[in-house]
Amino acid sequence: MILAVTGLQREARILAGPGIEVAAGGGDLDLRAAGKQGVISIGIAGALAPGLKPGDWVVADAVRDRDELLPTDRDWTARLASRLSAPQRGVFFGGDTIAATAAQKAELHRATGAIAVDTESHRAARAAQRHGLPFAAARVISDAADRTLPPAARVGMKSDGNVDLPAVLWSLLLAPWQLPALIRTGLEAETAFRALLRGHRTLGSGLGGPILPGSYLGELPPDVV
Repeated sequence: MILAVTGLQREARILAGPGIEVAAGGGDLDLRAAGKQGVISIGIAGALAPGLKPGDWVVADAVRDRDELLPTDRDWTARLASRLSAPQRGVFFGGDTIAATAAQKAELHRATGAIAVDTESHRAARAAQRHGLPFAAARVISDAADRTLPPAARVGMKSDGNVDLPAVLWSLLLAPWQLPALIRTGLEAETAFRALLRGHRTLGSGLGGPILPGSYLGELPPDVV
């Protein structure tokens, strides 16, 4: 059984399947990681490196948590990179808050050299480290490095990974000028979610993870969504 760590309930619905336990939107990862064969951080992310666009896959060689680099499992990372669609490899930055503006992303890229940012990878890496488990991270870009997320998008996620629709609508009521940017953000997120679904089908039920006796790591049947 692989523990897949992600942020949104929609990501969790895409990733759920045989041999996968999905932890979305927080929770006790140490408890969830106990007894697993590996931990993967997977879902959508913000780009820090210029040139990455929505729908592009990125695969981590390491995750930066503050000043420490937490390496990923070499073999698992190689399988992810070989199976996914031309992913860019590099360092992910794990942040406790969303990098919402183009200026914030540029500064993070300059300071850390990371190619992508999310709010789960560092926590997943720490949980895997504490349990002595293989760890990997693969993400789909949802917002490019030069994109600034509108305020409504920043307040729209609850801690459990669900969408806070009242908060989004209230933000729009207070600042209706952000509607075009919110629509663009939603369309780019849809591109990322579609790429995540395709990638899940390509990786198969084990998400490219540790190969165990009797495990099935081939492609998912076409009717599995």
